[in-house]
Amino acid sequence: MTSSPTEQSVRAAVASWISATWDPNMGLLAWREEFVSSGWAVPSWPEQWHGRGLPAWADAVVADALRTAGAVGQPLGGGMSLAAPTLLEHGSDELRTKLLRKTLTGELTWCQLFSEPSAGSDLASLTTTAVQDGDEWIVNGQKVWNTSAHHADLGMLVARTSWDVPKHQGISYFVLPMQQIGVEVRPIKQMNHHSSFNEVFMTNARIPADYLVGQLNDGWRIARTTLSHERGFATMRRPQFGKSGTPLGRTLAEAEAEAHEHFQTYVWYPQRAGRADLVVDRARARGVANNPIVRQEIMRLSSFVKANEWTASRARAARALGRPPGPEGSLGKLAASEVARRAARVHALIAGASAMLCDGIDPLDSVVAEVLVSTPAQSIAGGTDEIQRSIIGEKILGLPRDPVTDTDRAFRDVIQGHSRY
Repeated sequence: MTSSPTEQSVRAAVASWISATWDPNMGLLAWREEFVSSGWAVPSWPEQWHGRGLPAWADAVVADALRTAGAVGQPLGGGMSLAAPTLLEHGSDELRTKLLRKTLTGELTWCQLFSEPSAGSDLASLTTTAVQDGDEWIVNGQKVWNTSAHHADLGMLVARTSWDVPKHQGISYFVLPMQQIGVEVRPIKQMNHHSSFNEVFMTNARIPADYLVGQLNDGWRIARTTLSHERGFATMRRPQFGKSGTPLGRTLAEAEAEAHEHFQTYVWYPQRAGRADLVVDRARARGVANNPIVRQEIMRLSSFVKANEWTASRARAARALGRPPGPEGSLGKLAASEVARRAARVHALIAGASAMLCDGIDPLDSVVAEVLVSTPAQSIAGGTDEIQRSIIGEKILGLPRDPVTDTDRAFRDVIQGHSRY
Protein backbone atom coordinates (compact mmCIF):
# COMPACT_ATOMS: atom_id res chain seq x y z
CA MET A 1 0.00 0.00 0.00
CA THR A 2 1.15 3.55 -0.61
CA SER A 3 1.57 6.11 2.14
CA SER A 4 -1.59 7.87 0.97
CA PRO A 5 -3.99 5.09 -0.04
CA THR A 6 -7.15 5.79 -1.97
CA GLU A 7 -10.45 4.01 -1.59
CA GLN A 8 -9.95 2.44 -5.00
CA SER A 9 -6.51 1.07 -4.12
CA VAL A 10 -7.70 -0.32 -0.78
CA ARG A 11 -10.72 -1.96 -2.40
CA ALA A 12 -8.54 -3.53 -5.08
CA ALA A 13 -6.01 -4.79 -2.55
CA VAL A 14 -8.51 -6.39 -0.21
CA ALA A 15 -10.51 -7.87 -3.10
CA SER A 16 -7.32 -9.46 -4.43
CA TRP A 17 -6.50 -10.89 -1.00
CA ILE A 18 -10.03 -12.27 -0.52
CA SER A 19 -9.95 -13.87 -3.97
CA ALA A 20 -6.67 -15.60 -3.18
CA THR A 21 -7.51 -16.63 0.40
CA TRP A 22 -11.24 -17.06 0.98
CA ASP A 23 -12.33 -20.68 1.24
CA PRO A 24 -15.90 -21.33 2.40
CA ASN A 25 -14.87 -24.79 3.61
CA MET A 26 -11.77 -24.06 5.72
CA GLY A 27 -13.61 -23.59 9.03
CA LEU A 28 -14.56 -20.34 10.75
CA LEU A 29 -11.68 -20.16 13.23
CA ALA A 30 -9.09 -21.04 10.60
CA TRP A 31 -10.50 -18.37 8.28
CA ARG A 32 -10.48 -15.71 10.98
CA GLU A 33 -6.90 -16.59 11.87
CA GLU A 34 -5.95 -15.87 8.26
CA PHE A 35 -8.14 -12.75 8.26
CA VAL A 36 -6.54 -11.33 11.40
CA SER A 37 -3.00 -12.20 10.32
CA SER A 38 -3.53 -10.31 7.07
CA GLY A 39 -4.41 -7.06 8.85
CA TRP A 40 -7.69 -6.79 6.94
CA ALA A 41 -9.85 -7.68 9.96
CA VAL A 42 -9.20 -4.23 11.48
CA PRO A 43 -7.47 -2.24 8.72
CA SER A 44 -7.62 1.09 10.58
CA TRP A 45 -5.80 -0.33 13.62
CA PRO A 46 -2.00 0.03 14.02
CA GLU A 47 0.06 -2.70 12.38
CA GLN A 48 1.42 -3.69 15.81
CA TRP A 49 -2.11 -4.65 16.85
CA HIS A 50 -3.24 -6.70 13.84
CA GLY A 51 -4.19 -3.78 11.58
CA ARG A 52 -2.74 -1.96 8.57
CA GLY A 53 -2.61 1.60 9.83
CA LEU A 54 -5.11 2.77 7.21
CA PRO A 55 -7.60 5.66 7.59
CA ALA A 56 -10.86 4.94 9.41
CA TRP A 57 -12.83 4.82 6.17
CA ALA A 58 -10.96 1.64 5.18
CA ASP A 59 -13.04 -0.39 7.67
CA ALA A 60 -16.21 0.23 5.68
CA VAL A 61 -14.44 -0.48 2.38
CA VAL A 62 -13.21 -3.85 3.63
CA ALA A 63 -16.63 -4.76 5.05
CA ASP A 64 -18.22 -3.99 1.68
CA ALA A 65 -15.63 -6.09 -0.17
CA LEU A 66 -16.36 -9.02 2.15
CA ARG A 67 -20.11 -8.74 1.50
CA THR A 68 -19.50 -8.60 -2.24
CA ALA A 69 -17.41 -11.76 -2.09
CA GLY A 70 -19.85 -13.54 0.23
CA ALA A 71 -17.09 -13.93 2.83
CA VAL A 72 -17.28 -13.78 6.63
CA GLY A 73 -16.13 -10.71 8.54
CA GLN A 74 -15.52 -9.85 12.19
CA PRO A 75 -17.15 -11.72 15.08
CA LEU A 76 -20.46 -10.38 16.33
CA GLY A 77 -21.08 -8.96 19.78
CA GLY A 78 -19.61 -6.70 22.43
CA GLY A 79 -16.11 -8.09 22.06
CA MET A 80 -15.47 -6.37 18.74
CA SER A 81 -17.76 -3.40 19.19
CA LEU A 82 -16.95 -2.41 22.79
CA ALA A 83 -14.15 -4.37 24.47
CA ALA A 84 -11.62 -4.41 21.63
CA PRO A 85 -11.73 -0.63 20.92
CA THR A 86 -11.46 0.08 24.65
CA LEU A 87 -8.48 -2.23 25.09
CA LEU A 88 -6.82 -0.83 21.97
CA GLU A 89 -7.05 2.69 23.40
CA HIS A 90 -6.38 2.06 27.07
CA GLY A 91 -5.03 -1.45 27.64
CA SER A 92 -1.44 -2.29 28.49
CA ASP A 93 0.68 -3.95 25.83
CA GLU A 94 0.58 -7.17 27.87
CA LEU A 95 -3.23 -7.11 28.00
CA ARG A 96 -3.53 -6.28 24.32
CA THR A 97 -1.19 -9.13 23.45
CA LYS A 98 -3.12 -11.57 25.61
CA LEU A 99 -6.69 -10.64 24.63
CA LEU A 100 -7.01 -8.68 21.38
CA ARG A 101 -6.18 -11.38 18.85
CA LYS A 102 -8.50 -13.97 20.42
CA THR A 103 -11.25 -11.35 20.54
CA LEU A 104 -10.74 -10.62 16.83
CA THR A 105 -10.95 -14.31 15.95
CA GLY A 106 -14.05 -14.81 18.10
CA GLU A 107 -12.37 -17.23 20.51
CA LEU A 108 -13.16 -14.88 23.40
CA THR A 109 -16.66 -13.51 23.98
CA TRP A 110 -17.50 -10.55 26.22
CA CYS A 111 -20.23 -8.91 28.27
CA GLN A 112 -20.50 -5.48 29.89
CA LEU A 113 -20.66 -5.17 33.70
CA PHE A 114 -21.47 -1.52 34.39
CA SER A 115 -24.96 -0.84 35.78
CA GLU A 116 -25.97 -1.73 39.33
CA PRO A 117 -29.39 -1.88 41.04
CA SER A 118 -28.64 1.35 42.92
CA ALA A 119 -26.36 2.93 40.31
CA GLY A 120 -27.92 2.92 36.87
CA SER A 121 -27.94 6.34 35.25
CA ASP A 122 -25.70 7.56 38.07
CA LEU A 123 -23.09 4.96 37.20
CA ALA A 124 -20.35 6.75 39.16
CA SER A 125 -22.20 5.87 42.39
CA LEU A 126 -21.42 2.18 41.89
CA THR A 127 -20.51 0.18 45.01
CA THR A 128 -19.13 -3.08 43.62
CA THR A 129 -15.65 -3.28 45.16
CA ALA A 130 -12.28 -4.53 43.96
CA VAL A 131 -9.63 -4.97 46.66
CA GLN A 132 -6.08 -5.98 45.77
CA ASP A 133 -4.77 -9.15 47.42
CA GLY A 134 -1.23 -9.85 46.28
CA ASP A 135 -1.25 -10.58 42.55
CA GLU A 136 -5.07 -10.66 42.36
CA TRP A 137 -8.07 -8.39 42.83
CA ILE A 138 -10.99 -9.67 44.92
CA VAL A 139 -14.37 -8.45 43.65
CA ASN A 140 -17.68 -8.32 45.53
CA GLY A 141 -20.94 -6.78 44.34
CA GLN A 142 -23.82 -7.02 41.90
CA LYS A 143 -24.36 -5.88 38.32
CA VAL A 144 -27.59 -5.85 36.31
CA TRP A 145 -28.90 -5.62 32.71
CA ASN A 146 -25.92 -7.62 31.49
CA THR A 147 -26.52 -8.87 27.94
CA SER A 148 -24.85 -12.20 27.06
CA ALA A 149 -23.34 -12.60 30.53
CA HIS A 150 -24.66 -16.17 30.63
CA HIS A 151 -22.16 -17.35 28.03
CA ALA A 152 -19.41 -14.71 28.02
CA ASP A 153 -15.79 -15.61 28.68
CA LEU A 154 -14.84 -12.14 29.92
CA GLY A 155 -16.59 -9.09 31.33
CA MET A 156 -15.81 -5.38 31.05
CA LEU A 157 -16.09 -4.47 34.74
CA VAL A 158 -16.03 -1.13 36.52
CA ALA A 159 -15.57 -1.38 40.28
CA ARG A 160 -14.77 0.90 43.21
CA THR A 161 -11.15 0.81 44.30
CA SER A 162 -11.19 3.89 46.55
CA TRP A 163 -13.85 5.30 48.88
CA ASP A 164 -11.75 8.21 50.06
CA VAL A 165 -11.93 10.37 46.93
CA PRO A 166 -14.91 11.86 45.00
CA LYS A 167 -16.98 9.15 43.35
CA HIS A 168 -15.68 9.54 39.78
CA GLN A 169 -12.07 9.36 40.96
CA GLY A 170 -12.30 6.06 42.83
CA ILE A 171 -13.38 3.75 39.99
CA SER A 172 -11.14 1.32 38.11
CA TYR A 173 -11.74 -0.67 34.94
CA PHE A 174 -11.03 -4.43 34.86
CA VAL A 175 -11.34 -7.48 32.68
CA LEU A 176 -13.23 -10.07 34.75
CA PRO A 177 -12.92 -13.80 33.89
CA MET A 178 -16.57 -14.90 33.96
CA GLN A 179 -16.13 -18.66 34.16
CA GLN A 180 -15.26 -18.99 37.84
CA ILE A 181 -16.97 -20.08 41.05
CA GLY A 182 -17.24 -16.52 42.39
CA VAL A 183 -19.43 -15.34 39.49
CA GLU A 184 -23.14 -16.23 39.42
CA VAL A 185 -25.33 -15.24 36.46
CA ARG A 186 -29.13 -15.17 36.76
CA PRO A 187 -31.40 -14.48 33.75
CA ILE A 188 -34.02 -11.71 34.07
CA LYS A 189 -37.53 -12.55 32.81
CA GLN A 190 -38.86 -9.57 30.82
CA MET A 191 -42.50 -8.58 30.39
CA ASN A 192 -42.22 -9.45 26.67
CA HIS A 193 -41.33 -13.02 27.76
CA HIS A 194 -37.71 -12.82 26.58
CA SER A 195 -34.65 -13.14 28.81
CA SER A 196 -31.97 -11.13 27.06
CA PHE A 197 -30.49 -9.64 30.22
CA ASN A 198 -28.97 -11.01 33.38
CA GLU A 199 -28.04 -10.17 36.93
CA VAL A 200 -24.44 -10.95 37.83
CA PHE A 201 -23.42 -11.59 41.45
CA MET A 202 -19.73 -11.53 42.34
CA THR A 203 -18.68 -13.09 45.64
CA ASN A 204 -14.93 -13.04 46.18
CA ALA A 205 -14.46 -13.30 42.42
CA ARG A 206 -10.83 -13.07 41.38
CA ILE A 207 -9.11 -10.98 38.73
CA PRO A 208 -5.40 -11.24 37.85
CA ALA A 209 -3.55 -8.06 38.84
CA ASP A 210 -2.53 -7.39 35.23
CA TYR A 211 -6.18 -7.43 34.10
CA LEU A 212 -6.52 -3.84 35.30
CA VAL A 213 -7.18 -1.66 32.22
CA GLY A 214 -5.31 1.64 32.29
CA GLN A 215 -4.32 3.22 35.57
CA LEU A 216 -5.77 2.54 39.00
CA ASN A 217 -8.76 4.82 39.76
CA ASP A 218 -8.91 6.03 36.13
CA GLY A 219 -11.82 3.74 35.27
CA TRP A 220 -14.40 6.47 34.78
CA ARG A 221 -12.52 7.96 31.82
CA ILE A 222 -12.04 4.50 30.30
CA ALA A 223 -15.69 3.57 30.85
CA ARG A 224 -16.70 6.65 28.89
CA THR A 225 -14.75 5.28 25.92
CA THR A 226 -16.81 2.09 26.07
CA LEU A 227 -20.06 4.03 26.45
CA SER A 228 -19.25 6.29 23.51
CA HIS A 229 -19.03 3.23 21.26
CA GLU A 230 -22.21 1.76 22.75
CA ARG A 231 -24.21 4.93 22.11
CA GLY A 232 -22.89 5.13 18.55
CA PHE A 233 -24.93 2.15 17.42
CA ALA A 234 -27.73 3.07 15.04
CA THR A 235 -28.91 -0.32 13.82
CA MET A 236 -28.30 -4.00 14.38
CA ARG A 237 -28.47 -6.01 11.19
CA ARG A 238 -27.99 -9.71 10.76
CA PRO A 239 -25.18 -10.37 8.25
CA GLN A 240 -25.87 -12.29 5.06
CA PHE A 241 -23.39 -15.07 4.34
CA GLY A 242 -22.41 -16.52 1.00
CA LYS A 243 -23.82 -15.74 -2.40
CA SER A 244 -27.39 -16.32 -3.50
CA GLY A 245 -27.94 -19.78 -4.92
CA THR A 246 -24.66 -21.26 -3.68
CA PRO A 247 -24.52 -23.92 -0.93
CA LEU A 248 -23.02 -23.06 2.44
CA GLY A 249 -19.59 -24.53 3.11
CA ARG A 250 -18.18 -25.29 6.54
CA THR A 251 -16.99 -21.73 7.20
CA LEU A 252 -20.32 -20.20 6.21
CA ALA A 253 -22.33 -22.79 8.12
CA GLU A 254 -20.33 -22.13 11.28
CA ALA A 255 -20.72 -18.37 10.79
CA GLU A 256 -24.48 -18.81 10.33
CA ALA A 257 -24.67 -20.84 13.54
CA GLU A 258 -22.66 -18.16 15.36
CA ALA A 259 -24.99 -15.44 14.08
CA HIS A 260 -28.08 -17.44 15.02
CA GLU A 261 -26.88 -17.85 18.61
CA HIS A 262 -25.92 -14.18 18.83
CA PHE A 263 -29.19 -12.82 17.45
CA GLN A 264 -31.35 -15.07 19.61
CA THR A 265 -30.52 -12.60 22.36
CA TYR A 266 -31.65 -9.69 20.21
CA VAL A 267 -34.62 -11.25 18.44
CA TRP A 268 -37.01 -8.73 20.02
CA TYR A 269 -34.83 -5.66 19.31
CA PRO A 270 -36.69 -4.70 16.11
CA GLN A 271 -39.85 -4.51 18.24
CA ARG A 272 -37.97 -2.48 20.87
CA ALA A 273 -37.22 0.05 18.12
CA GLY A 274 -40.96 0.44 17.39
CA ARG A 275 -41.28 -1.24 13.95
CA ALA A 276 -42.03 2.02 12.17
CA ASP A 277 -41.49 0.07 8.94
CA LEU A 278 -44.79 -1.78 9.48
CA VAL A 279 -47.20 1.10 10.10
CA VAL A 280 -48.24 1.77 6.48
CA ASP A 281 -48.98 -1.87 5.70
CA ARG A 282 -50.80 -2.31 9.01
CA ALA A 283 -52.98 0.74 8.30
CA ARG A 284 -53.91 -0.69 4.92
CA ALA A 285 -54.56 -4.16 6.33
CA ARG A 286 -56.82 -2.66 9.01
CA GLY A 287 -58.70 -0.55 6.50
CA VAL A 288 -57.80 2.76 8.15
CA ALA A 289 -55.27 4.05 5.62
CA ASN A 290 -57.74 6.74 4.50
CA ASN A 291 -58.51 7.90 8.01
CA PRO A 292 -57.18 11.48 8.11
CA ILE A 293 -56.02 11.22 11.73
CA VAL A 294 -54.16 7.97 11.06
CA ARG A 295 -52.59 9.38 7.89
CA GLN A 296 -51.47 12.50 9.75
CA GLU A 297 -49.82 10.46 12.51
CA ILE A 298 -48.11 8.15 10.02
CA MET A 299 -46.64 11.15 8.22
CA ARG A 300 -45.44 12.68 11.49
CA LEU A 301 -43.70 9.42 12.30
CA SER A 302 -42.23 8.95 8.80
CA SER A 303 -40.83 12.49 8.77
CA PHE A 304 -39.15 11.99 12.12
CA VAL A 305 -37.70 8.63 11.04
CA LYS A 306 -36.20 10.23 7.93
CA ALA A 307 -34.67 13.07 9.94
CA ASN A 308 -33.15 10.53 12.32
CA GLU A 309 -31.67 8.60 9.40
CA TRP A 310 -29.93 11.77 8.22
CA THR A 311 -28.49 12.32 11.70
CA ALA A 312 -27.20 8.75 11.74
CA SER A 313 -25.65 9.28 8.29
CA ARG A 314 -23.78 12.33 9.54
CA ALA A 315 -22.46 10.34 12.48
CA ARG A 316 -21.26 7.56 10.16
CA ALA A 317 -19.58 10.11 7.90
CA ALA A 318 -17.75 11.57 10.91
CA ARG A 319 -16.53 8.12 11.91
CA ALA A 320 -15.38 7.45 8.33
CA LEU A 321 -13.21 10.57 8.57
CA GLY A 322 -11.54 9.13 11.65
CA ARG A 323 -13.28 11.24 14.26
CA PRO A 324 -13.91 9.50 17.61
CA PRO A 325 -17.49 8.92 18.77
CA GLY A 326 -18.88 12.17 20.16
CA PRO A 327 -22.12 13.76 21.31
CA GLU A 328 -23.79 12.89 18.02
CA GLY A 329 -24.15 9.38 19.46
CA SER A 330 -26.37 10.82 22.17
CA LEU A 331 -28.44 12.65 19.54
CA GLY A 332 -28.97 9.40 17.66
CA LYS A 333 -29.76 7.47 20.80
CA LEU A 334 -32.32 10.03 21.98
CA ALA A 335 -33.92 10.18 18.53
CA ALA A 336 -34.16 6.38 18.41
CA SER A 337 -36.08 6.43 21.70
CA GLU A 338 -38.48 9.00 20.30
CA VAL A 339 -38.98 6.96 17.12
CA ALA A 340 -39.87 3.93 19.23
CA ARG A 341 -42.40 5.84 21.34
CA ARG A 342 -44.05 7.48 18.34
CA ALA A 343 -44.21 4.21 16.42
CA ALA A 344 -45.82 2.43 19.38
CA ARG A 345 -48.47 5.16 19.60
CA VAL A 346 -49.23 4.89 15.88
CA HIS A 347 -49.48 1.09 16.08
CA ALA A 348 -51.91 1.44 18.99
CA LEU A 349 -53.95 3.99 17.03
CA ILE A 350 -54.14 1.68 14.02
CA ALA A 351 -54.89 -1.55 15.88
CA GLY A 352 -57.11 -0.29 18.67
CA ALA A 353 -57.87 -2.85 21.37
CA SER A 354 -56.46 -5.68 19.23
CA ALA A 355 -52.99 -4.24 19.83
CA MET A 356 -53.14 -6.16 23.08
CA LEU A 357 -53.54 -9.53 21.32
CA CYS A 358 -50.55 -11.82 21.52
CA ASP A 359 -52.06 -14.63 19.43
CA GLY A 360 -54.55 -13.06 17.04
CA ILE A 361 -55.54 -14.42 13.64
CA ASP A 362 -53.04 -12.12 11.95
CA PRO A 363 -49.47 -13.18 12.88
CA LEU A 364 -48.47 -9.51 12.97
CA ASP A 365 -50.87 -8.93 15.86
CA SER A 366 -48.34 -10.57 18.17
CA VAL A 367 -45.59 -8.38 16.72
CA VAL A 368 -47.55 -5.22 17.50
CA ALA A 369 -48.31 -6.47 21.02
CA GLU A 370 -44.60 -7.09 21.53
CA VAL A 371 -43.83 -3.57 20.28
CA LEU A 372 -46.02 -2.03 22.97
CA VAL A 373 -44.30 -3.86 25.84
CA SER A 374 -40.78 -3.63 24.40
CA THR A 375 -40.39 0.02 23.42
CA PRO A 376 -39.89 1.32 26.99
CA ALA A 377 -36.53 -0.48 26.97
CA GLN A 378 -35.31 1.75 24.12
CA SER A 379 -35.32 4.76 26.47
CA ILE A 380 -33.21 2.94 29.07
CA ALA A 381 -30.66 0.71 27.34
CA GLY A 382 -27.33 2.27 26.49
CA GLY A 383 -27.96 5.32 28.68
CA THR A 384 -31.35 6.75 29.62
CA ASP A 385 -33.00 9.60 27.73
CA GLU A 386 -32.34 11.88 30.69
CA ILE A 387 -28.62 11.18 30.54
CA GLN A 388 -28.55 11.74 26.76
CA ARG A 389 -30.26 15.13 27.22
CA SER A 390 -27.67 16.12 29.81
CA ILE A 391 -24.85 15.18 27.43
CA ILE A 392 -26.44 17.09 24.55
CA GLY A 393 -27.07 20.15 26.71
CA GLU A 394 -23.52 20.28 28.03
CA LYS A 395 -21.46 19.02 25.08
CA ILE A 396 -23.43 20.47 22.15
CA LEU A 397 -25.41 23.43 23.50
CA GLY A 398 -22.80 24.54 26.03
CA LEU A 399 -25.29 24.72 28.88
CA PRO A 400 -24.03 24.66 32.47
CA ARG A 401 -23.96 21.34 34.29
CA ASP A 402 -26.78 20.46 36.64
CA PRO A 403 -26.00 21.39 40.24
CA VAL A 404 -24.37 18.51 42.11
CA THR A 405 -23.43 18.11 45.76
CA ASP A 406 -21.60 14.78 45.78
CA THR A 407 -18.62 15.24 43.46
CA ASP A 408 -16.32 17.21 45.75
CA ARG A 409 -16.46 14.92 48.79
CA ALA A 410 -15.05 11.50 49.52
CA PHE A 411 -17.54 8.92 48.30
CA ARG A 412 -17.47 7.27 51.72
CA ASP A 413 -18.96 10.46 53.20
CA VAL A 414 -21.57 10.70 50.45
CA ILE A 415 -22.77 7.16 51.11
CA GLN A 416 -22.99 7.77 54.85
CA GLY A 417 -24.81 11.07 54.31
CA HIS A 418 -27.42 9.39 52.15
CA SER A 419 -27.75 6.43 54.54
CA ARG A 420 -27.89 4.08 51.58
CA TYR A 421 -26.09 1.24 53.36
